[in-house]
Amino acid sequence: MDEMEFWELVDAARETADGDPEEQADVLMDRLLQQDPESVLDFARHFESRYNRAYTWDLWGAAWVLLDGASDDAFDFFRCWLIGQGRDVFEGAMHDPDSLADLLDDFDEEIDGDGEELGYAADEAYEQLTGTVAPDLGIPPAPAEPEGTPIDFESENALAERYPKLWDRFRD
Repeated sequence: MDEMEFWELVDAARETADGDPEEQADVLMDRLLQQDPESVLDFARHFESRYNRAYTWDLWGAAWVLLDGASDDAFDFFRCWLIGQGRDVFEGAMHDPDSLADLLDDFDEEIDGDGEELGYAADEAYEQLTGTVAPDLGIPPAPAEPEGTPIDFESENALAERYPKLWDRFRD
């Protein structure tokens, strides 16, 4: 599975699920179950690589503004959700996290921002297909600390200054 096929699966699942992250995970897993085990592992590699790449202070700050706070776990689930939003939103957020204010049509804190189940879809599909746990993906591990410069999440002024569009749209 190449990168284009990865994003096509993500997009198709999101569209079928009408944007609901839990439903998207179910649809994605159903579609992965139609693949061969090696393709599922390829999908997992693409997903995990992007998940690791999104481990940045800048993105964590954007999640903090959108979610009105984001613990370690909440940020993990946010990164899964962000991947689930598709290539344009993901790459846009990676380039400029504040651009999420323009890239997201709407955002409901109750359901959006939490894609925990998306993070498990490939592992569960692989296990159902093979009866075994997925092997090591052979990709570099996530960094021990987020990339970039730490942000004082407790300072509303710092967050409003660093993410003016997000702050104006989601916190004012």
